[in-house]
Amino acid sequence: MQEDVEQRTVALAISASKLTGRELKKAIVKLLAHLKDKQNHPTIPQGKQSVKQLAKQGQGMTSIEITDQNIKDFERVAKKYGVDFAVMKDKHEIPPKYVVFFKGKDADAITNAFKEYTADMVKKAARPSVLAELRKLAALAKNTVIQKVKHKDKEQSL
Repeated sequence: MQEDVEQRTVALAISASKLTGRELKKAIVKLLAHLKDKQNHPTIPQGKQSVKQLAKQGQGMTSIEITDQNIKDFERVAKKYGVDFAVMKDKHEIPPKYVVFFKGKDADAITNAFKEYTADMVKKAARPSVLAELRKLAALAKNTVIQKVKHKDKEQSL
């Protein structure tokens, strides 16, 4: 325990035109008050977190499976709705499945988030692929032959 106490460091930045003992005392008092307040009120993680952190909150968890590879798109939508969630990848299956855990109280928010996520996926699947169009046009341009016209009857100026 002694080593743990010795290894801790605290950074304190003070902006003052002239650093006096009083200014240093005020800064240290504010720092100690902040550390005491932080110790009394531990922060609860928000948004994406690990499954352990979500389970520690003790509000019950539910899960939904996602087979889509674009899990980042879901994370963006879940952040928008302010949902606390954890994503776990099932590596034993090919293609891998993702299991999304969330708090039981966030069920309505997660339902709306999934609706928006699936609507985005349907919209993305419906629009044409830009790369496919580009490849098609490149192949078409490759097959066209451009003939250069040479003019043999050029006038010479004297």
